[in-house]
Amino acid sequence: MSHSVTLYTAEACSWCASVKEYLQAREIDFEEIDVSADPTLAEEMVQKTGQMGVPVLDIDGNMVIGFNKSEIDQLLDLV
Repeated sequence: MSHSVTLYTAEACSWCASVKEYLQAREIDFEEIDVSADPTLAEEMVQKTGQMGVPVLDIDGNMVIGFNKSEIDQLLDLV
């Protein structure tokens, strides 16, 4: 099953790099949005989640705050 995955990141975020590596290792396609480069996209993330920190994932419309492996795996049918 194909999933729609958007990953909100920031350039200097080590957790963001870990999430990217995790998704890539599982061959999950995702769109990366660097919120540190675009304030408009950062505001979009805050409006969706109420969170200002990254990483944030949008998996098929379900928001995951931080690098929560169990929640990511469940939403991507990896369990």
